[in-house]
Amino acid sequence: MNHMPMKPLAGAHVRQPTRRALAKQATREKILASARDLFAEKGYEGATIRDIASAAGMSTGAVFASFADKAELFQEILASRTDTLVATMAEAGRDGPVDKALLNVFVRGYELNFADLPLLQAAVAVSWTPEHGPHIRKMGGRARILAAIEAVVARGVETGALVKSTPTDRVSAMLWDLFLASFRLAAFDCWSLEEMRIRTQQNIDVILAGFKSK
Repeated sequence: MNHMPMKPLAGAHVRQPTRRALAKQATREKILASARDLFAEKGYEGATIRDIASAAGMSTGAVFASFADKAELFQEILASRTDTLVATMAEAGRDGPVDKALLNVFVRGYELNFADLPLLQAAVAVSWTPEHGPHIRKMGGRARILAAIEAVVARGVETGALVKSTPTDRVSAMLWDLFLASFRLAAFDCWSLEEMRIRTQQNIDVILAGFKSK
């Protein structure tokens, strides 16, 4: 009796991670978690590799085996934070009327940043240093967040809520500037998240007023 040769199952030859690789990844995650807490508590300059190693329960050599230096460690934490922020804000604006969708985008951004304010403050401080500033500023996710905002504004044009002549790029830039400016209210005027939400809705209404279809 002849048998047709069986084709290998899809993914059958995918190499599974070894115990060594899994242990290495677990070590990296433990270091990152400890570093994240210390950067938030002490800032970038205040947190040392020795502090991070001690908090993670390992030697400084183990930290350097996973990361080249403190800057690389900090940058990986910020990259992960930025990815989460961008994805969350983009998802928040996928549905609903344009003004409500924009409000959702910004409120989710405020919520995440409020919950993570000490680390955000550490990132802002480092972003103004000559050595690390240029690279850190590029990691802020500005272009991706602007793209998410513009997608909402463009959808408003497509659905007829906004006039076809709406300059989606400039409107998005103005909304982004107001989003950033509102953090001054949080930092210096001690506004709550609800107060930020109300002010943001007012700003959105003012900006979109000249572009709404009659």
